[in-house]
Amino acid sequence: MPLTSPRRSALVDQVIAELRNQITSGEWPVGSRIPTEPELVELLGVARNTVREAVRALAHNGLLDIRQGSGTYVIATSELAGVMHRRFAGAEPRHIAELRSTLESSAARLAAERRTERDLVQLDALLARREEAWASGDAEVFVAADVSLHMAVVTASHNDVLIELYADLGDLVADWLRADVGTELHPSAHLDHARLIEAIRRGDGDTAASEAAGYPFACLGEAAG
Repeated sequence: MPLTSPRRSALVDQVIAELRNQITSGEWPVGSRIPTEPELVELLGVARNTVREAVRALAHNGLLDIRQGSGTYVIATSELAGVMHRRFAGAEPRHIAELRSTLESSAARLAAERRTERDLVQLDALLARREEAWASGDAEVFVAADVSLHMAVVTASHNDVLIELYADLGDLVADWLRADVGTELHPSAHLDHARLIEAIRRGDGDTAASEAAGYPFACLGEAAG
């Protein structure tokens, strides 16, 4: 539906909200190129300058990356994720591992205490998908499957703040893991996550936390976690 407003600033805000919604809903996933400026003008029924201003605002907030001669790409799903991406993209790998270890071990302990039957079904399914992805030999597919499993563990903590924070870190986690995995999957680099899921199933918070805490350090420069 074309967007209209008597005030241009309000109209720009509407366009920003509409573009942000396309990103947060997954309609435009991270890594994808958004429609061109003329296409957005036609889609939204607004002036080119309005579209341009809205796109620049989202680029400034870290959701979009404007690449001259190539197009505009989604690089984060929220403003906070965009800020984190800019702030931590060049961080020391060990510091990144320490952050992951702290967040994921806390989430795993909570998951062991609070997980539901639905959570366990989801964890089992994502663990199986992770193993299938590893067996496929496709590094990018494995990265996506591994990140999904870790996100599911955090989700099973049922701590809304922790879940949102980790979700905002999701794109960075994928980038870090991608760098660790490389383009080829080597048998020596495989880390079995079955013990983590089983500890969560048993309600064993200490073991779950210990397992989750170690994965980021095990994958530093040599394995996937």
